[in-house]
Amino acid sequence: MSGETDLIKLYSGRILELAADIPRLGRLDAPGATVKKRSPLCGSTVTVDLVMEDGRVADYAQDVKACALGQAAASVVGGAIVGCTPDQIARARDMLRAMLKEDGPTPEAPFDGLEVLRPAQAYKNRHASILLALDAATEAAEIARVNRTA
Repeated sequence: MSGETDLIKLYSGRILELAADIPRLGRLDAPGATVKKRSPLCGSTVTVDLVMEDGRVADYAQDVKACALGQAAASVVGGAIVGCTPDQIARARDMLRAMLKEDGPTPEAPFDGLEVLRPAQAYKNRHASILLALDAATEAAEIARVNRTA
C-alpha cells in the first residue's frame, strides 16, 4: 500500500494544475524546425515547433500526448522557453536529467519550475516522458540555429 500512497503523492496538485494548463499547445504554421520525440517505454510523445531569431527562441508550439508528469514538464517548458538560447535549453535538459537520475540541482531559471517534478526521481519509468519536451526543444533549437546560419 505504501507504493500506491507514494504514487498518489507524486501526482500532487501542482503537477496536475500544470498538466491541465499547458502553454503554447498546437503547431506553428512556419516553424524553423520541428522535432517529435517518443518515449518507447510508455508511448508518450511530444512534437515541438520553434522559430529562432537573433539566436533565441522567438516562437514555440508543442503537441503533447503524455502522462501527467510529461504534461507538467511540457507546461513549464512552454511557459519558459521563448527568449532562451539553444545553450540554455540544452543546459536545462541536462540539469533536469541530472535532477531526476542523480538528485542533481534544479534546472536554472527560467526552467526552475521543473523542481515540482523532483518527487518523480524514484519512478525511473517516468523519466523519459518528463524529459521529452526538453529533448525535443533542444534538438529543434539546434536544427533551427543551423538552418538560420546555413
